[in-house]
Amino acid sequence: MNPITPSSIALPKAGLQLSGLHAPADAGRPRLLLLHGWPEWSQAWRPVMERLAGRFELLAPDLRGFGDTEPMAGAPADDAGPERHAADLLELLDRLGWAHVGIVAHDVGSFVGQALARRAPQRVGGLFFFNCAYPGIGARWVEPGHLGEVWYQFFHQQPWAAELVGSSRAACSVYLRQMLTHWSHRREWVGPALEGWVDQFMKPGRLQGGFNWYRSVHQARMAVIEGRAAPLPPLPRPTRVLWGAHDPVLKAAWTDRLHEHFSDLRLDVLPDAGHFVHLEQPDRAALEIGHFFEGLAGG
Repeated sequence: MNPITPSSIALPKAGLQLSGLHAPADAGRPRLLLLHGWPEWSQAWRPVMERLAGRFELLAPDLRGFGDTEPMAGAPADDAGPERHAADLLELLDRLGWAHVGIVAHDVGSFVGQALARRAPQRVGGLFFFNCAYPGIGARWVEPGHLGEVWYQFFHQQPWAAELVGSSRAACSVYLRQMLTHWSHRREWVGPALEGWVDQFMKPGRLQGGFNWYRSVHQARMAVIEGRAAPLPPLPRPTRVLWGAHDPVLKAAWTDRLHEHFSDLRLDVLPDAGHFVHLEQPDRAALEIGHFFEGLAGG
């Protein structure tokens, strides 16, 4: 029997229904919250969850505006930044009675995981990040040689971007295929997965829901780029970072300042992976997640 099942829970105060994937475990198992990036939704964690099921209780929610969350934004909005997502997730944990979790996150999810850990540090036992966006990247986001990689972050803020990408199934397929293949080093997973990705993002509101993230973080991102952002103290929670060496958009060279922002850090750069480590190398990803969180539980 497949242990990974869809889950859905309404959050009345937030006016939101979160959906995602859930893998229950025996009582007493560590609980992990898995946070996806863009262009992803909870489904991106299924390969890792299948390898970890039974060892942990796993929950991979769709972030606000992604996957099958409700209500979906019908128009461009700027209310889907990391603090809003962190508030959603804390309310979700409260509803589930999860007092303490480990966080596994990638890309957009890494922003959210950091916000959640700062907001409720007593509830977070450890942080595991793949290719982690963090303030130490600074102005390198827009250095001249990198502008060709981050154009989409500005394109997604245009009020007509979702309409254009979603104007036909073919247009959506071309767009997502470009992102998934260009950002991957090992690309064999993309072909079998692509049609499911297109199915998901062609649902009403799903493209705009994801694009709203970029509208929501633009001002904060520019403050970091321009050096105007107030410095934050380093996060003290045990942190494990596994970064794909061949990621063209979140460069492995940008790991150089992680130690300034995470005070209890272990970092490895994976030589045979790109942006989507958890999809390109799910065996290695699950192995490292398991070792890290079981080590914390046993320590």
